[in-house]
Amino acid sequence: MTGRPQNDLLSEISQQDFELLAPHLQPVEYEANHILHHSGDSVAVVHFPCGPTLVSFAVPVEDDREVESLLVGREGAIAVPTTGRGPALAYSRVVVKVGGTLVRLPVRALEQAQQKSASLQELFARYAACQFAQLLQTAACNAAHSIEERAAKWIIAAQESIGGDEVPLTHEQLAGMLGVSRSYASRVIQMFKAKRILATRRGAILVLDALALQASACSCNRWVKRHFGEVLGRTAAADG
Repeated sequence: MTGRPQNDLLSEISQQDFELLAPHLQPVEYEANHILHHSGDSVAVVHFPCGPTLVSFAVPVEDDREVESLLVGREGAIAVPTTGRGPALAYSRVVVKVGGTLVRLPVRALEQAQQKSASLQELFARYAACQFAQLLQTAACNAAHSIEERAAKWIIAAQESIGGDEVPLTHEQLAGMLGVSRSYASRVIQMFKAKRILATRRGAILVLDALALQASACSCNRWVKRHFGEVLGRTAAADG
């Protein structure tokens, strides 16, 4: 790969650093609901979502339910190594939420490139720290904020990553992101529809009033974005 993928991490590195990674980068296309990793899998590949592609981390809880703990788009990567000891084990199920292009990079190839470049090592260490902060914020959000606030937050996060008002998200997928039943998620959507904030199409949610949706959401997205900007020097960053 010679051209830069539509991924912020890969766009930010110098040309010299990119040339260390380019021979090992492999673009792949995945549809929504494709599973990248099951819990307990050995993770030997880093995935970089590109463009509107979104990937979620689903953590199992009681009653065979899962709760989304992280949503990663073009701002970041999945399975960035932090120990320098090769493949790790996946703790959660990692699934493509919005289909599209991801770029694969073997963990070993990234580690070898980092050994040759201190700037690469620093960038990915900074990103890993940001992703950990994002997880902490999500844990606090799940404990402190209402289902309605969290639903608005997730929809905004997806909307900003996709870059459009139509979010390819079903009621069932939103329920999984919130850790609630599909019927509960549908009631939340109906509430937003009654206020003319959202509309629905087959397999998608349409944002009609972005300002009202923002007012309905908690502040967690903004705090995470601000932290990403401070640590990585960005004006736009991840949402979780």
